[in-house]
Amino acid sequence: MAKTIVVRIKKAGSRLGTFSISDDRGNVLATDVSKATLISGLALSIGDDVKVIVLTSVGINCCSKTWNIPVTTITIEELAAIQYQEKNTASLWRHLTNPVIYNTYYGCIKPYIIEYPFSYQFNDEILQNVKDYTRAYKYLPSVKGVFDDSRKIEIDNEWFNKAVLYNGQQSSGVLELVPKPMNNLKDYLKYPIYNVDSKTITFTKSDNFYQYNTFWGLVKSKQVPLFVNTCETMSIDKIVNQENMDYGKRSFKKEPLRAKYLKVRHILDNKDDVHLVSQFITTPAQISYK
Repeated sequence: MAKTIVVRIKKAGSRLGTFSISDDRGNVLATDVSKATLISGLALSIGDDVKVIVLTSVGINCCSKTWNIPVTTITIEELAAIQYQEKNTASLWRHLTNPVIYNTYYGCIKPYIIEYPFSYQFNDEILQNVKDYTRAYKYLPSVKGVFDDSRKIEIDNEWFNKAVLYNGQQSSGVLELVPKPMNNLKDYLKYPIYNVDSKTITFTKSDNFYQYNTFWGLVKSKQVPLFVNTCETMSIDKIVNQENMDYGKRSFKKEPLRAKYLKVRHILDNKDDVHLVSQFITTPAQISYK
């Protein structure tokens, strides 16, 4: 037998995004449910033996959280009388409580993003490659139980995992960065790898410079914005507009990045045990005569 219930929330924080709903038997009842839907009330059909509904936040604006809600009986009048309240609880953020972890906040990896602007002289210039002087450290567990700066080692095979190069009309799209396979020509020849929403290329470290190339303009239309905003921070030029990027091989049309200025954005969002100390970056280019 089945029965119909209504899931409705009374209070929630402003950073909560979408939700998934399941029962205590592990059955998924709904996915991608918006907060607005739960404020109004969502009707679901469940089995008579279900006693608890599991509500999980899965939005990009916060870490995943789960609430176990017991199935109870209320009248229609009591349901209609529920008034939603916005509730944001202040909290004190504590940093470096674990000396071997960095860009993690309450169990969530938060991206470390740094962007460098470059302006050229009178002539347009064509970008050749990117050379970045960054020191990458990993910290060993402290024997003292507190942060110990002497317990670090400098490594060569860890760095930013993404890059975006762009100017006013061109963009490289999302470049996934991986270390160049050493002493393995077969693996090296697999790159670049063309993904649905990114391109995977290799980087090397030589003379303490991380460097990479294998990029070109991927913009489909210069009449469409290169970036879209994100509701997480409402920052400008935060997310690449993937609808306007063509990640195909384009062997017949590899447009060089050419302009009077350039921006290089490096992103680390897939790990939290690497400490990157960015020093400076260079973008070797050649003058473009036209």
